[in-house]
Amino acid sequence: MIDWLDTRHYYLLLMLLSISYPFIRSFENKISFYKNWKALALAITLMMMIFITWDVIFTTLSVWSFNDRYILGYKLLSLPIEEWMFFVCVPYSCIFIHEVLNYFFPLKKININIHRWNYWVALLLIVIGVVCWSKIYTCVCFTLTGLFLLLLQRKNTQLIAVTYRTFIVSLIPFFIVNGILTGALTDEPIVMYNNLQNTMIRIITIPIEDFVYCLFMLGLTIWIYESQKKRIKSKP
Repeated sequence: MIDWLDTRHYYLLLMLLSISYPFIRSFENKISFYKNWKALALAITLMMMIFITWDVIFTTLSVWSFNDRYILGYKLLSLPIEEWMFFVCVPYSCIFIHEVLNYFFPLKKININIHRWNYWVALLLIVIGVVCWSKIYTCVCFTLTGLFLLLLQRKNTQLIAVTYRTFIVSLIPFFIVNGILTGALTDEPIVMYNNLQNTMIRIITIPIEDFVYCLFMLGLTIWIYESQKKRIKSKP
């Protein structure tokens, strides 16, 4: 373990670092991300209504817990204040990546049948969720994400394609942030999982369920964000 990481400010500092660069670059002239803050705020708020509820329930059921060694100790609805920050800082940073990709690499032609791809991914997740019905995190995470992807199936090809692209690119910072949260640099993780409630399959230190969780959280945020941008721009 790196000694200077053994602090109760650890989770807080991780969240501040994760949002710092995207926030500073939000005012860059080419993308002008700050102009979309209204749409983003609504998207994050609606996403949090689902995911904070989910988080509170799973924390109460001891599906996961938070290591007091690395948090300040201030809690709201049983969740550390840093966990609330997670649902702002991480989506903000990912939507910033989304806008950067759209600006510099606009999708003009999609060479695969994205609807078919999305349909089979959704079915696979639902099947895994049902098979793992006795493991709460796996079952709920995979099933809800699969159902969300089936709803996304009704949207246009462009939205589905950019959602997957943003998710894939966001896996780079995801590995860093979630790896740290799950103990890649410290003796103990910040977020501790009850392995009776998941598959115990991990990539480095990250439960496989977290990748699916990320797809749902990011996909839902992008969907709402893009619809709100269109609504705001259509106003006279």
